[in-house]
Amino acid sequence: MKKILFLVFLFLNILEAKLIILDTYEYKSDTISELSGLAYDGKTLYAISDYGVLHHFNIDLKNDKINSIKLIKSYPLKNKRAKRLKKKKRDSESVVYKNHNLYISFEIEPRVEKYSLDGIKIKKIKIPKVLRDIDNYKGKNKALESLAYSKKYGFLTAPERPFKDDNIHTIYSTKGKTFNFKASGYITDITFINKDNILVLERDWNNFTRKFLITLKKVSLTQCKKLCKSKTLKTLESEKDNFVDNYEGLTKIKKNLYLMVSDDNNNIFEKTYFMLFRF
Repeated sequence: MKKILFLVFLFLNILEAKLIILDTYEYKSDTISELSGLAYDGKTLYAISDYGVLHHFNIDLKNDKINSIKLIKSYPLKNKRAKRLKKKKRDSESVVYKNHNLYISFEIEPRVEKYSLDGIKIKKIKIPKVLRDIDNYKGKNKALESLAYSKKYGFLTAPERPFKDDNIHTIYSTKGKTFNFKASGYITDITFINKDNILVLERDWNNFTRKFLITLKKVSLTQCKKLCKSKTLKTLESEKDNFVDNYEGLTKIKKNLYLMVSDDNNNIFEKTYFMLFRF
């Protein structure tokens, strides 16, 4: 009996560890580009762009396929006085849906802020002091690309590129904790898998070959000593795999089902792809 239970346990762990790409959808638009963050509330898909614009989409999923993604409405992000954010404040990168509001992280002026669903700022979220100063980062465009939330850990975010050692990422919690793990690229987004594990989206770019390397990694927030336990679930290479581009946004659709989006950099040679996968 013990042997049977062990084999079942082993099988379930092997099954859990396999990440399967289910479908990819190219979104074509003459007006929407540079999507860098995703959130989903069970009905509406929210996406933000590097231009400080919030988009509401209707996404039709059936039999693990993306049938369509259609724009509902777009909202420029605005301050408390309902004025469009100034240009240097618009570089929105990641978004989280929570209790009928959206929480957004930014680069250039690194911060996390709470917004209404129509893009009006409600308040600023307090983040660790080290994250607030752009001079701590290795570039103005290497700041807060990622954001996730849970009741236990609060908001989690991280510099896209580590402050010091490029081989070690640090994730910061608004509840005062930090989590270190081995890097495979630069962090472009994170989301919770379950109570104590996160899914990390990393991107690497080779200037010589002009190729993307996309890594999806599971990181434990409870199995940490000097480094937290991490496991690479999938590595995608643009020179080998189809539809691999500049993936920056990640969200959980439902249990074991996830969606990510690529930033086309407003470049005719890059595309906006939505990739659906199961883990």
